[in-house]
Amino acid sequence: MKRRNFIFDIFSISLMSSLSTRLKAKNFNFTPMVRSISTWKTAEANLKAGLLLDKGIDGLTAAVEGVAVEEENPKNTTVGFGGAPDRTGKVTLDACVMNHLGDCGAVVAVENIVNVARLAKDVMEKTPHVMLAGKGAEEFALTKGFKKENLLTDASKKAWEKWTKTSEYKPIINIENHDTIGMLAIDQQGDISGACTTSGLAYKMNGRVGDSPIIGAGLFVDNKVGGAVATGLGEEVVKSVGSFLIVELMRQGKTPQQACEEAIKRIVQKPNSDYKNFQVGYIAVSKLGEIGAYSIHQWFSVTKFQNGKNNTIQSDYFNKNS
Repeated sequence: MKRRNFIFDIFSISLMSSLSTRLKAKNFNFTPMVRSISTWKTAEANLKAGLLLDKGIDGLTAAVEGVAVEEENPKNTTVGFGGAPDRTGKVTLDACVMNHLGDCGAVVAVENIVNVARLAKDVMEKTPHVMLAGKGAEEFALTKGFKKENLLTDASKKAWEKWTKTSEYKPIINIENHDTIGMLAIDQQGDISGACTTSGLAYKMNGRVGDSPIIGAGLFVDNKVGGAVATGLGEEVVKSVGSFLIVELMRQGKTPQQACEEAIKRIVQKPNSDYKNFQVGYIAVSKLGEIGAYSIHQWFSVTKFQNGKNNTIQSDYFNKNS
């Protein structure tokens, strides 16, 4: 036997042993298991996904249709229609999706298209590419029947006009106003998929892209292990490849909660970290249906759908001295 094959076999046995031990320790029952989890208090979005999953819809479709609820919500100024514009007054959206097979799709800097998670799914399924950007993504959307519409609502425009009077650019820690919506779904076959969608930081530089459409940063899924999504200041998530890190930590035997906590620590323990002035939050789910959620600051939450109903849970957090 080749040495690398031997090492791989030992590693696989170790992973399965860890999962088996946790399964027995919890006396885990796969029915009813967690069907979907999403960042923040996104009850309607998560409920839609959960109900679709209970009907037998595949995980990716459920996640995409779930986050569409927030993309179409004009009161949510961080996602989709009504999202806060960049400093030039343009609303640009980013999104990515990943299924249980490891296939993925993403779009960045998209104008005039509301449901960019659906568009990312089309990129994955209907093109030979992983990511489309800007006008190219918009043109592709129009060929697939997406409706072109103005994303800037009167409320978002007024807020932007007020901001232009001072033009002070400082990302503010999200307390109760949710940010990116990321969602992970487990279908009736036990397969995990995910979606992540955002309008990005309010009044960002034109062309700025954060973590949300970046596979491995804003979202990552390995169907043998689990999945993770991120929210908060995207630049910090990208620097640590946060969602990929969490899944790899779970692969090594950590629970989703332990993995989320370790990923946050990687950010705050950097020598030059200014973590007291920004927020990052992670949620994760394992193949067993275990969930985890952790953030730098208080008031981050995760919404889960289980046994036919939603439940929003405040996550634990790192900075307890603020």
